[in-house]
Amino acid sequence: MKAKYVDGFLLVVPKKKVADYVALAKKAGKIWKAHGALSYCECVADDHPRGPNLPFPKRAKCKPSETVVFAWVGFKTKAHRDKVNAAVMVDPRMQKLADQPMPFDMKKMSYAGFAVAVSL
Repeated sequence: MKAKYVDGFLLVVPKKKVADYVALAKKAGKIWKAHGALSYCECVADDHPRGPNLPFPKRAKCKPSETVVFAWVGFKTKAHRDKVNAAVMVDPRMQKLADQPMPFDMKKMSYAGFAVAVSL
C-alpha cells in the first residue's frame, strides 16, 4: 500500500554525530513500523547544489560542521498517522530513546504533515 499521508522532517545534525543519529533513527524507525507506519526513511545530504535555488543546508542555517537530514514516515491517512504517532509516543522504547541526549539540535528541526498529491 502506498502512503497517502506523510510526516516530513528536516534536521540539522553535526557531521561528527551522523553515525549516532543513524543509530537512533534505526531504533526509532523500528518503533514506528511496529505501530503500523507504512514506511520510514532517513536521508543524509551529500549533494548540495549551487545556483539560484536555496539548498537545504543554507535554508536550515547549517554551520560548516553540520549537515542536513531529510526524513519522512508514511501512513495510510492522516487519521492513521494520528493513531500510530499516539502509540509511538507512549511506547517505552521511544521513551527510553527520548531520555538520552539527542545527536542533533531539536531547535533546528522542521516538521509538518503532508497529504500526498502525487505518488508514482
